Amino acid sequence: MAQSLESIPNNVDLSSDRRLQRALEQWQPNFLSWWKEVGPEGFQAHQVYLRTAISVEPNGWAHFDYVRMPEYRWGIFLEPKSERQIGFGDNQGEPVWEEVPGEHRNALRRIIVTQADTEPASVEQQRMLGKTCPSMYDLRNIFQVNVEEGRHLWAMVYLLQRYFGRDGREEADELLARRSGSADKPRILNTFNEPIDDWLSFFMFTMFTDRDGKYQLSALAQSGFDPLARTTRFMLTEEAHHMFVGETGVDRVVQRCAELMAAGKDPRKEHAVPFEIIQKYINFWFSLSLDLFGGEVSSNAADFFAAGLKGRFREDTLEEHKAVGQTYRMEVPEGGKLIEQEVPLRNAMNEVLRDEYVKDCQRGLDRWNKTLQKAGITGMTLRLPHRRFHRSVGPSAGLFFDPDGKLISEAEYKAHEAEWLPTAQDREYVKSLMHPVTERGKMASWVAPPAKGINGMPLDFEYVRPPDA
Repeated sequence: MAQSLESIPNNVDLSSDRRLQRALEQWQPNFLSWWKEVGPEGFQAHQVYLRTAISVEPNGWAHFDYVRMPEYRWGIFLEPKSERQIGFGDNQGEPVWEEVPGEHRNALRRIIVTQADTEPASVEQQRMLGKTCPSMYDLRNIFQVNVEEGRHLWAMVYLLQRYFGRDGREEADELLARRSGSADKPRILNTFNEPIDDWLSFFMFTMFTDRDGKYQLSALAQSGFDPLARTTRFMLTEEAHHMFVGETGVDRVVQRCAELMAAGKDPRKEHAVPFEIIQKYINFWFSLSLDLFGGEVSSNAADFFAAGLKGRFREDTLEEHKAVGQTYRMEVPEGGKLIEQEVPLRNAMNEVLRDEYVKDCQRGLDRWNKTLQKAGITGMTLRLPHRRFHRSVGPSAGLFFDPDGKLISEAEYKAHEAEWLPTAQDREYVKSLMHPVTERGKMASWVAPPAKGINGMPLDFEYVRPPDA
């Protein structure tokens, strides 16, 4: 059932702009075709207990009810307007832009398209996971993530169609033409072409990669282009749930492993994920997600900051907003060794954002290690690898580092790679655990139950109903 445009909740007065309305009406059936083609496989007719945003008011952005996913009311929401000034860069103190400044048109389009491309990509990466869900609770959660990524795509497409004319319409079409992992038309960022064919990868992705999304959106929420800032601020309210799914999901995997070890049992023999594989998956997904911030030294990042397009994390809480005459100290590999460099702060804005991200990820690791301790497991600690480890972007790309960040030879790296990153055998073992569990209140053997249900519902609530219910 195709939804009419009027059924899309919005606070942008769509009906008053006939040109925009026609453009979105033309794009909408293509979006629904894309969703049915590469959205969650095998569950399009199921009724799912989903949260839907129907307004930006406190009582409107989280409305819960059963809905079939193709009939989900994908909305377009911008945080309400307020009197804002550009908060950083060379234009600090000037009024924010309501329209796209001509000199920043290409940069803004690139920023929006790159962010927009990640939204459908993650849906495509996760499309088969419903068939191997560890519980009905988890099945509902992945579908919540999927439909909200679809809504975030709508949010970005609205900006493209509303503010970038024909170029924006063409970009919107391309967002539905690319495919995660495609050899011919892959997604823009490599991390979003990685296969996610087991739930441990999904939990790691929502923990680490969606957390990158939090920091990118937070930087754009400071933008001098006000429609972008207002859009991303509302997106952040939904992104929090995605990170919750990942952080608590990994925590439940850790808890199950720890409980078995504390009881003197081998997690492998009990069909759970052993400690060393959890660590390897952390190493893999954390390092891939670090790449999404870009190079450590970036003229683009400097230009975006100077222009007022993209700020720092919580820029409005900082004391100084020009970043002129300041430097950032970093270690970079050069000539076979690590040397310290002083980089102009504006050129290090990717690294400044990455610093905040790493601290946030460490908070999640601390939580998982407390779970190990509570179970009585001592002498084993999960850890983040050094940010130079396993990088494909920036000065560490193409070089070899151990998880402590030490520069090593390729031969030494290859000799230890199977200890640090998931092997084909590890992945096969994890996939062997992926048997669907859909009985109400039951959990797969490799994951502990969550602390509580969704929206105050019990764990054995029927979060997903079959088509004929």
